[in-house]
Amino acid sequence: MLVRSHSSLFALLFVCGLAACGPVPAEKPKPPAKVEAIGHETELMRVTLTADAVQRLGLATEAIGTGQQATLSRSVPGEIVAAPRGGGLPVAAGTDLAALTGLQARADADAQRAMADLKLAEANLRRASGLVEAEAGSIRARDEATQQVAAAKAALAGATGQRRALGPAVAVMADGGALWVRAQVPAADLARLDRGASVSVRPVGGTGGIMARPVRGPATATPGAASIDVYYAPAMRAGLRMGERVLVDLPEQSGLGSAALEVPASAILTDINGGEWVYVETAPRQFERRRVEVARIVGGRATLARGLASGVRVVTAGAAELFGTEFGTK
Repeated sequence: MLVRSHSSLFALLFVCGLAACGPVPAEKPKPPAKVEAIGHETELMRVTLTADAVQRLGLATEAIGTGQQATLSRSVPGEIVAAPRGGGLPVAAGTDLAALTGLQARADADAQRAMADLKLAEANLRRASGLVEAEAGSIRARDEATQQVAAAKAALAGATGQRRALGPAVAVMADGGALWVRAQVPAADLARLDRGASVSVRPVGGTGGIMARPVRGPATATPGAASIDVYYAPAMRAGLRMGERVLVDLPEQSGLGSAALEVPASAILTDINGGEWVYVETAPRQFERRRVEVARIVGGRATLARGLASGVRVVTAGAAELFGTEFGTK
């Protein structure tokens, strides 16, 4: 029994010796990215990358500032509408044109009837006045004829106003009638805009635009969208059609921060809540996510309303990969 105990002990010591004399384990590789909280905004992190990680993600940065400032303007949705005539309402594409045609025909008939009544009343007045001058008629009859003329004029004015409110004839709309642009401006931004300045109107998704001057239009609004309608007259038709959806670039008033910064549109990231962000390089290979507000995007360039200072470097390529690195690291 004693010999067996010594043999077991010797075997255990031999195994432990072999384990101690084995190869030294390799050092743990350095992680390519280091993510740490930076203490402001909601759970924002600072991402520090290795040189290999920067090359692997294909990151590129650009300094913004001098030479990249633009006049700040707001891009709002707009619609091409038929311009009114004589104080009527603009006609939008959503209008039931068949019903509008019937209303216009009825209003035209009412106006013509009122005009015929006025002519008849004026003829009766001339006849009554002639009889009074010839001492063959009564003054009372002349006064009644005068009253009928006044009533006929009022009826004609009412019928003409109702017809004018229905806008231009539907047939004229499709035959090269004048067009306006109805811009839907958020009520909160209305005070910041230069209402007397011309605007640029461009198709949705397009870059080329035409200028349009402000015109006095009816006081209309869209309560559900909390927007006010502002009307502009394009300098030319340029292929515009009634009902076409466009974007309208509205310049802000001078002195209200009208100088803005531009960044490449590829630098803008949008989260699931609609928030807009860019990544800023705060130190070599060190990046932080910053919230911005985009005023408009035209021709691959995004004009920022606020969020960045001049001179910072933003990530222009690989921003989405950097976003995934930030949120993919536990």
